[in-house]
Amino acid sequence: METGKIEDLIKAGIPDAQVSVTGDGRHFEAAIVSTVFEGKSLIQRHRLVMETVREQIASDELHALSIASAKTPAEEQ
Repeated sequence: METGKIEDLIKAGIPDAQVSVTGDGRHFEAAIVSTVFEGKSLIQRHRLVMETVREQIASDELHALSIASAKTPAEEQ
């Protein structure tokens, strides 16, 4: 899987997200900034992101995604 495809999946599930994904083809790391994270705990934020790639993880198309950060725009500043 390519980083661009993962970015697209996350953006499809979290439409206002600014997403940056790095990785080696099997293991990836994502940094996401979105207003949807406002008022949410870290676990809730991570669950929202992981839900966007659930099918790819279940099929093993995507082996591992770690979330480097999941911030609101205010937290990013």
